[in-house]
Amino acid sequence: MSAAWVAGGVRAQALLRRRSGALGAREVAGCVSLADAQRLLDTGPYQRYVRVGQSLEQTEHAVAATLLWHLRVLAGWQPRAGAELVRLLAGWFEVANVLEHVRSLAGESSGELYRLGTLATAWPRLAATTSLVGLRHALAASPWGDPGAHDPWRIACGVQLGWAARVAGGVPQAAAWAAGAAALLVARVRFLLGRPVPDSALLGPESPGDLTAFAGALPGEAAWALADVRDPADLWRAEERWWTRVENDAHTLLRGPGFGPEPVVGCVALLALDARRVRAALELAARGGRPVEVFDALA
Repeated sequence: MSAAWVAGGVRAQALLRRRSGALGAREVAGCVSLADAQRLLDTGPYQRYVRVGQSLEQTEHAVAATLLWHLRVLAGWQPRAGAELVRLLAGWFEVANVLEHVRSLAGESSGELYRLGTLATAWPRLAATTSLVGLRHALAASPWGDPGAHDPWRIACGVQLGWAARVAGGVPQAAAWAAGAAALLVARVRFLLGRPVPDSALLGPESPGDLTAFAGALPGEAAWALADVRDPADLWRAEERWWTRVENDAHTLLRGPGFGPEPVVGCVALLALDARRVRAALELAARGGRPVEVFDALA
């Protein structure tokens, strides 16, 4: 094992201490106001961007931006192969930027963008586009691929499915996560929102029929995400189960012997899970912090 992988693994272990943890997130959820939650976060691992007086949306963005900063630090300590793993997993942030850019090009209100730095895939070129047609062409000429149309919805779904395909192809340790996430996205869009979905390289040909038929036709690496789900109203439970598997798999990756890509992937997953929990906790704090049992069901 190279010295670069060792250094990268040590940095990953150090960054894992930069988490609130389930208990810390629960404490945030129990705050009686958003300001109290912000004061609490301002003394912990998310203090880099969280400020008292931010709106809920700004605070949630600040938590995610701190996660992105940690991933940029992690990537900087990796050998080239490890940095590429982090870049692929951090593609969520570029997807989020593309979604905001789509809203702006469609004449809608858009939110704050993430500063991707060296973790960007094609964002500078995508950000320079001035129309949805231009954005589609830029995506088609990039690793994200052609979304198949230039309407906002197809672009939004296309980049999310494209991210899943890129992770599945480039991060073997996360391939099942990516396939399951693609299945959940398509199920949510088709059976909850009633909208068409672009083709996904991970899921195979689109199957007709209801959610049960769709789940039954999924390839094995994606089928686990929708196992025993028959009603679209239960998709939120499937999403929680997805996160539970990611957490369990991440701990397994971290317990492996030696250094290499496994602990890096596990670190990214656990950092992302922590940010998700804190963002969910902020939602409750902004509503008075009760009932905390709701947070327990999600955490």
